[in-house]
Amino acid sequence: MKLLERLVNLDGISGDEEDVRRFVVRECKKHLKDVWVDKMGNVIARKKGKRPSIMLMAHMDEVGLMVRYMVKKNRLSVSPIGSIDPAILLGQRVFIHSKKNSHKIAGIITTEDVLDGLDAPPKLKMDDLFVFTGLSKEELEKKGIGTGSYVSFSEGHYCKLGSDKIIGGKALDDRIGCYMLLECMRGLKTSHEVYFVFTVQEEVGLYGAKTSLFGIEPDYAIVVDVTPHNSTSQTIVLGNGPVLDLKDAEMIANKCLSDRVQEIAEKLKLPLQLEVSESGTTDATSVFVAKGGIPSAVLGVAVGNIHTSMSAANTDDIKVGIKILREFLMKPPKECWNRRV
Repeated sequence: MKLLERLVNLDGISGDEEDVRRFVVRECKKHLKDVWVDKMGNVIARKKGKRPSIMLMAHMDEVGLMVRYMVKKNRLSVSPIGSIDPAILLGQRVFIHSKKNSHKIAGIITTEDVLDGLDAPPKLKMDDLFVFTGLSKEELEKKGIGTGSYVSFSEGHYCKLGSDKIIGGKALDDRIGCYMLLECMRGLKTSHEVYFVFTVQEEVGLYGAKTSLFGIEPDYAIVVDVTPHNSTSQTIVLGNGPVLDLKDAEMIANKCLSDRVQEIAEKLKLPLQLEVSESGTTDATSVFVAKGGIPSAVLGVAVGNIHTSMSAANTDDIKVGIKILREFLMKPPKECWNRRV
């Protein structure tokens, strides 16, 4: 899991994925010769072969913040990038990235009341929060800090939690997916053409997935992303296997592909959780309606504390997910995209 650790510890907020992109390109080139970056910043790696061609997709970006402007008393007002609950931000130590160079400085997310030792507002809003650094406006400007500076979590380094199997860190959404794609490349033996696509700006609108398809035309797609752990109903739980998303708020997965994934899990005697949800979505929403329709499925793992500075996942789920994906690449369905009546 050293590769996953390195991925998690990189900063890659939507729109500023360069560090992750550079790392992914370097890793892809260890396994495949045909690797490129498109105009949007997506990384695409191809293994040539016969049809049906299969695309595996995961997003490189993570949630974070951006400086809006300097408010009174030199507080930095911030805007969320992606879906973040303001309540989880209060008291967080963060890094503000310089626009001039690669330097960053630390700050604390707080409110006027909390900074003065009082209670936080009962219904916290994003507008109540600001980043406090203790530096004046002039000092911040000299360091290249101002409107448009990215703000990332500083406390989310990869770690082990209760056991070796339970890992924590920021950006598990969706560096886990990126890791699974890279592991599928390792020693890949299939006669089929495979595209590995690492997208940008998923957290703010699934934008990278939309543009990545202009240069490629896969027959099938599996989006590899994470889904929230659900301990209340015990439907999606860490350690019970990877998760096959049959439906979310925006799409219904292709039944042929979903059935094939379930057949593989049964054949290999691997645990697999099924999810039907009314909330959230993935890059698959951009993929399945593209180019006249691309049969798409979504496979991932459960993650607790999603979209925070410290999420949690089970490494057994990740390993099983990789086994299922590798088998799928070896033996995809013959006809999901061209059934005649």
